[in-house]
Amino acid sequence: MRYTLTREEKLKSRKLIGRLFEEGSSLSEFPLRMIYLQTDYTSDYPTQVAFSVSKKRFGNAVDRNKIKRLLRECYRKNKYILYDKLNDKYIIMFTFIDEKHYKYVELEEKMIQLLDKFLKKEKKE
Repeated sequence: MRYTLTREEKLKSRKLIGRLFEEGSSLSEFPLRMIYLQTDYTSDYPTQVAFSVSKKRFGNAVDRNKIKRLLRECYRKNKYILYDKLNDKYIIMFTFIDEKHYKYVELEEKMIQLLDKFLKKEKKE
């Protein structure tokens, strides 16, 4: 597996994002929230992801973009956790829900916990 985040893995469709917020389920591992929905989109990858940081909490675009870069990197390095165990296709949105900055190591730890929590929940269903 290549540790990249390609264009096909990024969630960009406004229709899918709308469906995700209307019909999706969510999990949290503070300071991250994951909204997910099982769909049948046409891609070779088991997931499509997007990342969001609230403008209300971080007024400066520089701060928002830095947090999104850190989240993308955390996901990119740890997406193998999902790819090895998922059978269905999902769309996922990660949102940052705190008002303070975190270091990469702390975010990566929370991302791994959140991905594990997601897999345990999906195994039950």
